[in-house]
Amino acid sequence: VTMASRVVLSLALCAASAAAFHMSPAALSPSAFCGATISRKADSLVAAPRSRHCGPVMGANIRELRDRVTSVKNTRKITSAMRLVAAAKVRRAQDAVLKTRPFSETLQKVLGGLIVRLKRDNFESPLFAERAVSKVLLVIMTGDRGLCGGYNTFAIKKGEARIRELNAANIPFDLVTIGRKGTQYFGKRYNVVKSYSIGNSPTAAQATEISENLLATFLSGEADRVELLYTRFTSLIASEPSIRTMLPLSPTGIETEGDEIFLMTSKNGDFSVEKKVNAPPAPQVFPKDMIFEQDPEQILSAILPLYFNGQILRQMQESVASELAARMTAMQSASDNAKDLITDLSRQMNRSRQAAITQEIAEIVAGANA
Repeated sequence: VTMASRVVLSLALCAASAAAFHMSPAALSPSAFCGATISRKADSLVAAPRSRHCGPVMGANIRELRDRVTSVKNTRKITSAMRLVAAAKVRRAQDAVLKTRPFSETLQKVLGGLIVRLKRDNFESPLFAERAVSKVLLVIMTGDRGLCGGYNTFAIKKGEARIRELNAANIPFDLVTIGRKGTQYFGKRYNVVKSYSIGNSPTAAQATEISENLLATFLSGEADRVELLYTRFTSLIASEPSIRTMLPLSPTGIETEGDEIFLMTSKNGDFSVEKKVNAPPAPQVFPKDMIFEQDPEQILSAILPLYFNGQILRQMQESVASELAARMTAMQSASDNAKDLITDLSRQMNRSRQAAITQEIAEIVAGANA
């Protein structure tokens, strides 16, 4: 090994030591290694000050970015899992609706046939009685939990709009809330006479409890009209808050009410919804010589509350399906945003790593040239 090679090797080792201590390129001079300025004149030896500012520390920045990428990845796993859970619950709710559909169709046929037969007798039921509206009972359905996009917000805004209309018409009202989010909001602002939770899978027992309370309020004269605000399921990405008059019942509405079924399927790895519209069932035709063991009016009076109960259950199931679909959409959007954020943070981390490597190479080269 020649003397020139030894000198070059010594300079390279010194430059590497300087890079390890994060020395800036401006400080890469012989004084940085020896601690004193070397001059040809012995009387001009002056101590070189140590540089406190060593340039940007890239290692800490890279570690922070790496931690953020790991955190966002974990969040994305959670949102993806919540989306799949919501999809599974939508399918369970869908199966529950399909199981109750034969009973609902049969009930509607019998009810329609009785109404057609009793029209000739001018039958009047208290549930069909139209009264002058002096007070309204407004039933508002929301969700029990959040993280479902604007589902609860849209339902609350629709309820506020209806309340403003009632106030403008000087019509008193009471509220019944179904869902904890609606109870928390309206309970602090208006008179909420009753509140219920809706859960993820409404049952007939829940619907019976609610319908009995609404029927008792209407038949006792405490309210002249019962209106229900629920979220109508349109698609996986859209839902529409709607208001429906539940009491008094309309005979024409019972006879001509159709049915819509939404079936969630998975195609090419993506969830989709197929909509199927069923025509209203034809009223049951009773022979003229049919003899009823009970009076048809009594039968109709017993069936009407059962029909009303079925309508409440159906609206609750539709609102829950809308909430779960909104949660699926919100979690999908969150997962997509997390993916984009991971891409941006990874790109930024790679650029910082590249800048750190480039700076170290520049320091080594500057030390070798010095």
